[in-house]
Order: sequence, then structure tokens, then C-alpha cells
Amino acid sequence: MSRRSRRFFTLMILILALCLTGCSAGSEEKSGELTVTGSLELKYATQFSVDYCDGGYKLISLADGSRFVIIPEGAKAPKELDPGIIRLNQPVKNIYLAATSAMCLFDSLDRLDAIRLSSITEENWYIPSARQAMREGKILFAGKYSAPDFELITAERCPLAVESMMIGHASDIKQQLEQLGIPVFMDQSSNEEHPLGRVEWIKLYGEILGEEEKADEFFQQQLDYLESVSKEEASGKTVAFFYVSTTGRVITRKTGDYVSRMIELAGGQYVFTDLEDDGSMTSSVTLDPEFFYANARDADVIIYNTAIAGEVSDIESLIAKCELLADFKAVKSGDVWCTEKNMYQEMTASGEMIKEIHDILSGKYDDGDGTGYFRRLR
Repeated sequence: MSRRSRRFFTLMILILALCLTGCSAGSEEKSGELTVTGSLELKYATQFSVDYCDGGYKLISLADGSRFVIIPEGAKAPKELDPGIIRLNQPVKNIYLAATSAMCLFDSLDRLDAIRLSSITEENWYIPSARQAMREGKILFAGKYSAPDFELITAERCPLAVESMMIGHASDIKQQLEQLGIPVFMDQSSNEEHPLGRVEWIKLYGEILGEEEKADEFFQQQLDYLESVSKEEASGKTVAFFYVSTTGRVITRKTGDYVSRMIELAGGQYVFTDLEDDGSMTSSVTLDPEFFYANARDADVIIYNTAIAGEVSDIESLIAKCELLADFKAVKSGDVWCTEKNMYQEMTASGEMIKEIHDILSGKYDDGDGTGYFRRLR
């Protein structure tokens, strides 16, 4: 190789080295970007995901397209982060909770201390610890989801508003919260197809609050209830689940929603087999009286939804709400049950509820101690 060729070759090596050095320097500058190293394992939930990143950061993605990065206590926000990703610094506290179904998740994690503001008043909570926290002033009423007390929310330096899907009916409220610098986290657990998918949202809140181990243990407990039922033979009994409104209308749940799924997982058959999803945000369906009578008259078991309609003391008071019921098979046999008030505020117990429904259908359920989610009407 000639001297000129060696110089040219050396020059090319130097240029290549400089290029590589520049690339390396560029990579170091971008070290603040999130590098995914693993993901949270989920069994049933489909409406969220959690990716673990270098530096202890966690990237949360929700089904509605929103994304959040959990920043460990004492750490700085990653550099060059997508502006659409909302930053949440641990410890996360002073939350405004407008998704009432999520209270049980915080409660099961023993982290009501992370909540400062509630969208419902003390008397409307059926979770004892939530009531107690409001009674003691640890949690304050800050207006319902559609009419929040913006002044109080701002004064309490709320870093996050946890909303239910109902915020879709009040999009202007969401915008106002965001304009005040308060990000909105939409709890989409109600969109989970499997009842335990709803329960599995406890893992997401566990990640946010740093209670991962408690979340895993609790979810496993509910999973154990479901697995114990799945090992037993299905009863095949038909079940009608409904309530009667103050105007006398019969209202039930759509086919395939989480209540009907719990009945099926418990070994029963939901009598309303063709109430398809009409695309609305509610799972309730108002039934024509003739349709209700034709489909529910011969149901083996009735479960009356007092969690929505209010208490009924006995079968006679139930018939007084709807005279058609006097001719129903379950009413004549006395196989009539009602939900307790806490059913909708304790979705964390979905596995336990499935077990109770299974025991009702198999004749094993004893509601004598008054601690369950269902009660027989005499």
C-alpha cells in the first residue's frame, strides 16, 4: 500500500471513529428516553398495560390511548419524553377519586391515605373505611364528577383525578381539570369482559402506589375463589337478575356484561340471552313487561338488585313492586335472593361473589351471618 493510500485509509478510519463517537454521544443525550425492559403480566385485564423501564420508571397505557409515566420518588422525569405522556411522581397522593368503584381497590391495598377528595358524600359509601375516613376529615367531599369543586381540588394540590367512564358525559369537566394542570386518569375497569379483569385493576393501582406485592396477593385470593368453583360441576340453573324502578319498569343487565358473566362462571345460566350491547355506555336494559314475563317466569332463581333499587324486606314487598312476579317459579319455590348494598362498591370481591352465587345455585349458601353479598328473601 502506498503512503498516499495509507493516509487516505487512516483518514477514513478517523472519520468513521468520529461518526461513531457522535452517535454514541447522541445516545447518551437520549438516555432519558424510556427503555422498556419488561411488562406486567396480566391474566384477564385487557384495558391497560404496564411496561417496566430502565431507572425504575413505569409506563402505563390505557385502552383510551392515554399514557402515564410513574416517576420513582427522588428521580427526575425522563428527558425527551413524548409530550403526550403524563408524568406522575411517586408518592402519588391527594387524589380526587370520582370513580367510586375504584375505592375498594385503594381500600384493599390499605392506601386510602392516597385519596384526599371524593365525588360522593360519606353516607353514600358502603365501604366502612371510606366512611370513617370522611367522618374524620381525612377524605373531603369535592363535588360529584359532573360538578366538581374546582377551588377545593386546586387548594388541595390534587395531582390526579381518577374518573370513571361517566366522565365521557361531561367532557367539559375533563377539559377544565386538565386546564388547571390536573391530569385525568380514566378508570376503564367497567369495560373489562371478564369479572376478574375488573379485579385485576388492583395491580395497576398497586404499581401506581408502590403496593405491587399486596396487589398480587389480593388478586390471587379472588382467583382462588374462581378456580375452586370451576372445579365443581355446574348446576345449570337459570337465573333472572333485575330490579323494578320507582316507575314500575323492569331493568336488567345486558347479556355478556360482568354480572351475567359472574352467573355463568358460577355454573348458572342467565335467562336474558339476547340483550345485545347497543353501544351505549350503560349496561342496563329496560324490559318490555311481556318480554320479561316470558323469559323470566320459569327461572330457577331470582336475584333482585337492591343495590340499585333499594331494600325489599321480603317476597311480599317484592311482589308489591311488580305483581307479575307472583306467578314466577322462583317466587313459588322461595328461591328468591337480593343483593346487598355493597355489591357495586366492592368489585374487588368478584371472585368471592362468584363463589356465593355458585353456593346459592347448589343450595350450599348460608346467609345467616350477614357478611356476604347476597341475602335470601323470605
